[in-house]
Amino acid sequence: MSDDKDNIQLSAVEDHDGILAIRGGGARRDWNGIHYKQGMSAKNVGTTKLSANIATIPPGGVAYAHIHVGFEVILYILEGKVRHEFGPGLKQVLENEAGDFIYIKPDVPHEVFNMSDTEPVVAFVARSSADEWDNIISYDRNQQTDADLLAPGDNEPSA
Repeated sequence: MSDDKDNIQLSAVEDHDGILAIRGGGARRDWNGIHYKQGMSAKNVGTTKLSANIATIPPGGVAYAHIHVGFEVILYILEGKVRHEFGPGLKQVLENEAGDFIYIKPDVPHEVFNMSDTEPVVAFVARSSADEWDNIISYDRNQQTDADLLAPGDNEPSA
């Protein structure tokens, strides 16, 4: 799938001298296996500290492993059910469904799976970054961390 994350439609923004609006959530853009309604960010409404949009993971889809570098994310699941694999090596697992809020701390590696082969996952996404996904990096679940390299017992406190 090709990414078109920079396909911003500035003409979709209505500026009412202090309140800005995008009717119907704006055009669709794709990035990292996820479809996004355009939403709002520094790129189209001049936000300085936040961005928000609607994300859709298609049936059987995956938002591939990544890290939000230095910013927070809050999601609210509107439809569907997801599995997050997260943390070093993506060894931890958490499932969420419609009606759940999710907070992802900065710099936590994670990968998101739509658990249905027939229904999409739809979520409202808010970020503490006006740059949307500009500060997101890919994560290799097989990479070793410093903790992985310690021999058994090396991380025990010394007496």
